[in-house]
Amino acid sequence: MTGSTKYIFVTGGVTSSLGKGIISASLAKLLQARGFTVTIQKLDPYINVDPGTLNPYEHGECFVTEDGAETDLDLGHYERFLDVPTSKANNVTTGRIYQNVISKERRGEYLGKTVQVIPHITDEIKAHIQALGRKGIYDFVITEVGGTVGDIESLPYVEAMRQLKWAKGKDCLTIHLTLLPYLGTTGELKTKPTQHSVKELLSLGVQPDVLVCRTEHPMQKGMKEKIALFCNVDPVAVIESRDAETIYDVPLMMQEEKLDEVVLRKLGINSFPDADLTHWKDFLRRYKEPKSEVHIGLVGKYVELKDAYKSIKEALEHAGAANETRLHIKWVHSEKLNAKNVAKQLAGLSGILVAPGFGNRGIEGKVEAIRYARENKVPFLGICLGMQCAVIEFGRNVLGYADANSTEMNADTTHPVIAMMEEQKTIADKGGTMRLGAYPCKISEGSLARSIYGRKDITERHRHRYEFNNAYLDAYKQAGMNATGINPQGKLVEIVELKEHPWFVGVQFHPEYRSTVARPHPLFIGFVQAALNAAVPKVAKAEA
Repeated sequence: MTGSTKYIFVTGGVTSSLGKGIISASLAKLLQARGFTVTIQKLDPYINVDPGTLNPYEHGECFVTEDGAETDLDLGHYERFLDVPTSKANNVTTGRIYQNVISKERRGEYLGKTVQVIPHITDEIKAHIQALGRKGIYDFVITEVGGTVGDIESLPYVEAMRQLKWAKGKDCLTIHLTLLPYLGTTGELKTKPTQHSVKELLSLGVQPDVLVCRTEHPMQKGMKEKIALFCNVDPVAVIESRDAETIYDVPLMMQEEKLDEVVLRKLGINSFPDADLTHWKDFLRRYKEPKSEVHIGLVGKYVELKDAYKSIKEALEHAGAANETRLHIKWVHSEKLNAKNVAKQLAGLSGILVAPGFGNRGIEGKVEAIRYARENKVPFLGICLGMQCAVIEFGRNVLGYADANSTEMNADTTHPVIAMMEEQKTIADKGGTMRLGAYPCKISEGSLARSIYGRKDITERHRHRYEFNNAYLDAYKQAGMNATGINPQGKLVEIVELKEHPWFVGVQFHPEYRSTVARPHPLFIGFVQAALNAAVPKVAKAEA
């Protein structure tokens, strides 16, 4: 597309968690399928500088980009749908906006002016929104505004939108996502909350161009026209978004509703190629028409909140589709696992994944789950803390180091098989100070990891402070746990494997961040294949 970058804003009303991220990613996918270049960014109204210090119960998973930014989990959706890496520029928070403005004020960059929300905060927001467009590589920049219209926290963002719409005219468009609640007593959908939501947006000076209406039931005849009349939009620009079987159905549902065509025409683009969604449809076919099924256990301490492991769940789904296999995930709470019940809790599973995390809570349950997987030859994948727990379990139960532990959990252990990285020891601040982003790793020839990746040199994303203690490398190797992936610069252990096990891999990095619909991650594909090949384990003997 020639000409200037087009800006699309996606806002939400009535309630949060309506699926702005999925609608943004779906529209981006449809535009990409028509040959346009697209990127998506998220504006988060909270005052944290980034979600890195947020509890997963508060905000779900923290997604890490290639350049080491700790970001909102919606960026994971963007990458999984588009198969294009995001960066620090794709997630902006109120905390970062104010931090930047205050830093500029301290440096004297405002020439003695009184620093105010308008124009200084809104100018900073607009600069961040347009930064991606200025690169000159994107036809469209889609900006998702977090929260709901009317929130105090969102007001500067909506004002920045208003200013940009005024300045850019036809190069700017607003999509408003709203709810059509269903009243069971009368058996009808109600449009009034949508009308009020648009009224709220109008009071802030922004007229939405497109309305996407989330609904559990089909919209009744004449409802689109009624909404259009009350909300000053074209009837064709009222889009129905019914609840989907899977998030990966949404792009096709939005294509049926012609969301992308409406958007393109409203932005003055009247000729465009057909959408090529061949690969997407093939993925959905594999996902929905599996030839086999497998039961996988996901062991973690946040399992009651599935969003805490969003990328892992989606990476497993991608790998399931690649293997034409339906995955049944059993969510296992590590705090409730112990030596007495582990065999019963994990019986019947053909694969066990131990999830990442921080802190001591639930650690002993993870160690017991790994012992079960090791002793019963159940395919095992440990990620970050999951890999560290595998090292701890092996130290205790194979090498005989009774108090083997990470110094994160027990600073006084006599066998610190996992210890803090040297460069982390002098760091006091918690936010954005871990080993973050993509780092290289060399994989040993003849290893399972080498056969999975099919090459020697890889890069993967990280988020950790603690590492395998290399003082124990030889002892572990002699006992049968090999370090098969090493970071060439710092000699950090990135991958461990068990020699006497059909499929046992622990990784210090986070492979789930790299898995997309177009390119499921090889580690997850290999793990699901191994689970498929494994006989369902017998109930293990009671642990001593």
